[in-house]
Amino acid sequence: MTPQPKRKHSKGRRDRRRAHDAIVARNLVTCSNCGSMRLPHVVCPNCGHYQGREVIEIKKDKKKSE
Repeated sequence: MTPQPKRKHSKGRRDRRRAHDAIVARNLVTCSNCGSMRLPHVVCPNCGHYQGREVIEIKKDKKKSE
């Protein structure tokens, strides 16, 4: 058999262990080209620009006018 704890860990000790488990919101920056929010150091998924130049060509969907 494996060893079992002799005493129950207190709520404070349990909560201190879990202090770093909280979910943190991701850091977002505005794109210098289109102004949409994007992750830092990542190509903009909306316009395809990174550091002032176009890296990926993004195709725009043509909407039908009725």
